[in-house]
Amino acid sequence: MQIAVFGATGRTGVPLVRQALDRGHDVVAFARSPEKLPVEDSALTVVEGDAYGGDGVAEAVAGADAVVSVLGQTDEGPDDLLTVAGDNVLAAMETAGVDRFVTLVGAGAREEGERVSLSGKAMGALLKLFARDVLDDAAEHVRRVGATDLDWTVVRAPRLTDGAGSGEYRAGDIDLGFESVARTDVARFVLDCVEEDLYLRAMPKVGSA
Repeated sequence: MQIAVFGATGRTGVPLVRQALDRGHDVVAFARSPEKLPVEDSALTVVEGDAYGGDGVAEAVAGADAVVSVLGQTDEGPDDLLTVAGDNVLAAMETAGVDRFVTLVGAGAREEGERVSLSGKAMGALLKLFARDVLDDAAEHVRRVGATDLDWTVVRAPRLTDGAGSGEYRAGDIDLGFESVARTDVARFVLDCVEEDLYLRAMPKVGSA
């Protein structure tokens, strides 16, 4: 497959790019600063651009079999990064005729009527108190993705950690609460969703095994 990756130079994006290449895929890595991507491979193409401004997005999406977004908020970035960048990616996908989209958000993003554990409710309350902008941005991004006709999957993860991970994960309608999960394992799940068309038009959670 040819997979376009947004957020490729981030702490989740780098292991995702590496794993996708290891699985034999062609990868188009979208990066605002290409020099920050510590990966070289004959099957890797780097497209420089700005997902928030829209520059280069169409070029990265053209010809893709699937698009993955692992963009993340930063202290210096705009409060509506996921929403605006996501809109630009979705528009480019529509123009290019690409149907498969997998996007990563925090576990604080909820489905309507979703059952939430006590620890999940506590974590949600903390996020509303200390990271309201991040939570609102993710919620709006999810709403707009869900309103499309794409074969989308919204992957929801708790606190992400660096390191090798276990190579395994739990996924689906699971309780997360205050736990954490390795970025490498989240990347593995994201790629499994892409390859196997898992959780189409659904919002699975992913956690450590």
